[in-house]
Amino acid sequence: MNQILVTEKLYITPELKRKKKIYKFDFFLSVFLLFILISVCVYSEYARTEEEKMSKEIMSNMDIPEEDTTVAKKDILVVILNDNSEDSSDNIVSDDSKNKNAQQEKNTNSNVQSTKDGYRYSTIATIDIPKINLSYPILDGESDSAEETEALLKISPTKFWGPDPNEVGNFCVVGHNYRNSLFFSKVPTLDIGDIIQITDLSGKTIEYRVYNKYQVEPTDVTCTTQLTNGQREVTLITCTNDSKYRVIIKGREIK
Repeated sequence: MNQILVTEKLYITPELKRKKKIYKFDFFLSVFLLFILISVCVYSEYARTEEEKMSKEIMSNMDIPEEDTTVAKKDILVVILNDNSEDSSDNIVSDDSKNKNAQQEKNTNSNVQSTKDGYRYSTIATIDIPKINLSYPILDGESDSAEETEALLKISPTKFWGPDPNEVGNFCVVGHNYRNSLFFSKVPTLDIGDIIQITDLSGKTIEYRVYNKYQVEPTDVTCTTQLTNGQREVTLITCTNDSKYRVIIKGREIK
């Protein structure tokens, strides 16, 4: 008896065709979304690099005089003798204070710039942290609005609260953590005892030693308190790597 071998034919049903179309669509959509994601990441990195260049350019254009360390000028009064007793009170001046105020006024007026969004700001100091090879200008906006601060943070670390640089009180500076080597990305790696250097517009550099490090909720601003017992302090503020909390680094002047 002869046997006839019949090969079963695979029939492509309408349901199978529909599924194949869905799979193809999902595949191409995934590739497209992946391309978009990569493009966004590349553009973001490019933008941050350009912002870094802008920050360095600002710093290179700063007109900060070298600090004169030959004498302690702040303790010297220049007394001019004059026979006219009515004018004698005006002839006793603090030379250091006069020169410092003049230099600060000159630099403040010459450093006023605007962001591409129209926010005006000035460069008020520089910050250097040798341990993490950090060196940036510190910016200060005119309105202190949240929108202005966000615009300035794309350029460089920015004053958040407190007195002028190197004055008595708590000078608070905020910077972005991009989870790389830019801006305040490495600030969370600082430890107790590390050194922060702030140079003001008069050319005076004060070193601050880190004495505290902790994390807070984004809405917690207790780190900006000005109760420093008459001492000079600096507070650095940035995000954790997951952006859920704020890293607070507090330093006190080394005397």
